[in-house]
Amino acid sequence: MVIARLTRVQSSRELVQDTLFDHRNEIVSLLSSYVAQGKKILHPHHLLDGLAEILGENDELQNLREGPFGDVLRSTQEAIILPPWVVLAVRPRPGVWEYVRVNVDELAVEQLSVAEYLEFKENLVNGSVKDSYVLELDLEPFNASFPRPTQPSSIGSGVQFLNRHLSSRLFHDKDTMHPLLDFLRAHSYRGQKLMLNERIQSLPKLRSALVKAEEHLNKSPLNTPYMEFEHKLQEMGLEKGWGDNVEHVLEMIHLLLEILQAPDPSTLETFLGRIPMVFNVVILSPHGYFGQANVLGMPDTGGQVVYILDQVRALEKEMLLRIKRQGLDITPEIIVVTRLIPEAYGTTCNQRIERISGTQYSRILRVPFKTDKGVLRNWVSRFDVWPYLERFSEDVLNEINAELKGQADLIIGNYSDGNLVASLIANKQGITQCNIAHALEKTKYPDSDLYWKNFEEKYHFSCQFTADIMAMNHADFIITSTYQEIAGSKDTVGQYESHTAFTLPGHYRVVHGIDVFDPKFNIVSPGADMQIYFPYTEKQNRLTALHRSIEELLFSPEQTAEHMGALNDHKKPIIFSMARLDRVKNMTGLVEWFAKNRRLRELVNLVVVAGDFDPSKSKDREEVAEIEKMHTLIKEYNLNGQFRWICAQKNRVRNGELYRYICDTRGAFVQPALYEAFGLTVVEAMTCGLPTFATSNGGPAEIIVDGVSGFHIDPYHGDYASECIADFFERCKTEPSYWDKISNAGLQRIYERYTWQIYSERLMTLAGVYGFWKYVSKLERRETRRYLEMFYTLKYRDLVKTVPLAAEEITDGIEEKSTK
Repeated sequence: MVIARLTRVQSSRELVQDTLFDHRNEIVSLLSSYVAQGKKILHPHHLLDGLAEILGENDELQNLREGPFGDVLRSTQEAIILPPWVVLAVRPRPGVWEYVRVNVDELAVEQLSVAEYLEFKENLVNGSVKDSYVLELDLEPFNASFPRPTQPSSIGSGVQFLNRHLSSRLFHDKDTMHPLLDFLRAHSYRGQKLMLNERIQSLPKLRSALVKAEEHLNKSPLNTPYMEFEHKLQEMGLEKGWGDNVEHVLEMIHLLLEILQAPDPSTLETFLGRIPMVFNVVILSPHGYFGQANVLGMPDTGGQVVYILDQVRALEKEMLLRIKRQGLDITPEIIVVTRLIPEAYGTTCNQRIERISGTQYSRILRVPFKTDKGVLRNWVSRFDVWPYLERFSEDVLNEINAELKGQADLIIGNYSDGNLVASLIANKQGITQCNIAHALEKTKYPDSDLYWKNFEEKYHFSCQFTADIMAMNHADFIITSTYQEIAGSKDTVGQYESHTAFTLPGHYRVVHGIDVFDPKFNIVSPGADMQIYFPYTEKQNRLTALHRSIEELLFSPEQTAEHMGALNDHKKPIIFSMARLDRVKNMTGLVEWFAKNRRLRELVNLVVVAGDFDPSKSKDREEVAEIEKMHTLIKEYNLNGQFRWICAQKNRVRNGELYRYICDTRGAFVQPALYEAFGLTVVEAMTCGLPTFATSNGGPAEIIVDGVSGFHIDPYHGDYASECIADFFERCKTEPSYWDKISNAGLQRIYERYTWQIYSERLMTLAGVYGFWKYVSKLERRETRRYLEMFYTLKYRDLVKTVPLAAEEITDGIEEKSTK
């Protein structure tokens, strides 16, 4: 009989130590080559290139590459070189980090703690200057006893884990059901009792009432309306909220009876998701030009605005359905809070209230940024908003309390500024808080934490990273569009994961910031508005009336303020891309790939929708640089005749038909971003049936199954990316059905995973579940929040003082226009 033995997994330090013993010469040569480069940070490709150079073509040494040491090196996300030291930050799997230091002179290997590693890293900036009293932010002690999964595959499934763990803990015997009873008894809305009344004081009475109600309802047809048996249920102790008819009330009663008899996490989640808890929602998005028309493409204004407006429409629809099903006569309200900008440049951003089209009870509420001198009149970059947010949060709190005639049930922050304001408001009122990052800037700008001073004048990252770490720890739950946003992939670090540990030399170290295994993380992917974005094959819904203006946009030889360049051959397929014109979106990178690939230029035309042509019209620093680069590329590669540059298009309805028109040319969509948190334009294009090539860095890598429903491209290897696109069009020429195959597979992928209906159902369920656990457990993490309050007061407020206020004329008045 063979007896299985458990073996201990070796640490990275042990693996390096063992390899050093077995391959002394090769490891010394490799590490010495790193040290010879001097004091610096080496990234993964530097490390692996160095290994390949040392091993060369020697077959006998290939086991070193494929063995344990090779695994360590492939898992290393960065190496700090401070001769004679090489320090490796090793990530064996998502969310798990180890730090190993090797002295190349003495061949000594040792493990470092997080704090020791960050201190060592700071030497790249501070030199040999050592401060024994650096402020360290450590949130681990507050979370040490809190349940969390341990497997990377469980990351992003927080609510499922939480229900499994806490249902077993809270409901391990019948006597511990009281928290659920207390929650149902306390439930009310603006003085109106819901679920249970004072007749039910104990669990036995609750069970008895449920059984009696079940017996009574079983005598009536399933479609019997609630009002016909309302008084009978009230006599038993059951108030409104169970359902609008016999069928729905019985479903709720059966769910609760199952929980009381044999608690099951799935049943618990279903029950909690159906309890009426969320009627008023506040959504925060302060920066940019937030409006419904004529704003897309303006500075700091893009996918986030589209996301929120689509989110609101889907969320209101779901809330109305649930409230009706719950048998309640309550009007839900959703308020999107943004900044009022007096100098609105033809938009509605100077109007205090604006109804959201496609909804009944949702609106935009705009609140101005103020200083002691009055109202700020002009747009301010998202990187410069920090001095205004504290006062803004106080004004917003007063405004929403007045608008709602009470407080919200759920507050949702968006991006760094919105999440900070949401945290300040939720902290004051005890509201359930949800955060949506959209994009965390730290991963967009490599080493922007360590070398924050180099970025400070332009970006003020010291404020932003501090706001991010506070807001993500304050939130009750966080939703992301993809797994990669949280924990990256096998080879890349996630946006949130990059905040696990980092240092801002001269300010503080984060030794335990956010834990990606925290059950607050949940993946809830959005979709595209299917009233606007639908397949090109739905001929009956096509907006053919727009085709003349679209053809003018694409093919008119006239050079205007809206389009420049020309497409000489109108029969060619079109490569299409649409994004803001900034460095990370990499639109100029796409143009350069196309310009350099002769084969691709012969096969297709290129059309990009991005920014403006005139740099003097932009106030955005990055956009100005990209505009100038675009003009240079057009001239340098003589692109006229094969390339069309269209300025930012703000009409979403026409944009939807534009996607479909590109389908008619048998073209493709390309999303070339250096990093993309989600990729809403990817979903839009695929929803219209357009074959899509998208960055492998970030969310699109999850949206697209490479080679099946689209294609991944590496934006850092443009030559290879352009060849992949050319190969696709070459194949489509000889095998026309291949285009249809990719198009149809993309549509199938969208219908399975990326719709707003799926999103809104999930978000409402999460709000209910986390609201319940916040009530009955210590999930509100009071100790953490007090710690964060102190950090906000003592550190963040001082950092904000270093950000200059906008240099402009201040006014005391604002326009009181309204479209309400």
